Amino acid sequence: MLIIHGIFVRLFLLLGIVFFNGKGSFLIAGYNTASKAEKDKINEKKLCGYIGKLMFAFAGCFLILMASDILGEMWLLWLGLALFFGVGIGGVIYINTGNRLKR
Repeated sequence: MLIIHGIFVRLFLLLGIVFFNGKGSFLIAGYNTASKAEKDKINEKKLCGYIGKLMFAFAGCFLILMASDILGEMWLLWLGLALFFGVGIGGVIYINTGNRLKR
């Protein structure tokens, strides 16, 4: 499991770097399938920046999961999983409420 967690940490870090630099919007589900009119309403740089931060947070959660494998502590596993789901759900709620990404 240590190798798998390491792969996911690297993947989330790589995606975080790509998104944080304002690239890769075609990888964002919902945005890539939106119509041209809908895409024009959204600030693509802000969206990519936010998703990049979210990917860095996911990488941190997987680092905690890696630590649980290394140290053999179950409470770290549960903490990492709770943070992963909390960050995911909280991130989706945050980005979809308010006018944070409007032009």
